[in-house]
Amino acid sequence: MAIQRFHPGKTLSEMALHNGTLYLAGQVAEDTAQDIAGQTREVLGHIDRLLGEGGSDKAHILMCQIYLADLANFDAMNAVWNEWVAPGNAPPRATVEARLARSEWLVEMVVTAAQK
Repeated sequence: MAIQRFHPGKTLSEMALHNGTLYLAGQVAEDTAQDIAGQTREVLGHIDRLLGEGGSDKAHILMCQIYLADLANFDAMNAVWNEWVAPGNAPPRATVEARLARSEWLVEMVVTAAQK
């Protein structure tokens, strides 16, 4: 089965599709001047866009891994997540505190999803 890569770059592709499953690279905010709520909204927007390109949506997320630069931001991030997540389709999820690759990033999310 072929692997389709979306937005490939020198270091990574934004998403790969294999056998009906989408694998998204870690998504981070471009506008790092935002607080955790703003960065979370932006990241979820990137996820929506990529899932749409791959023939999926947030109701088809199989797993989400969330990395927070500071667990003190958990409740604020979760409030935005809970507004966004498809009702009745909350996926399995892990949230951990991690030192992210850039200090201005407050949240990074990695998603695996099924195509519709």
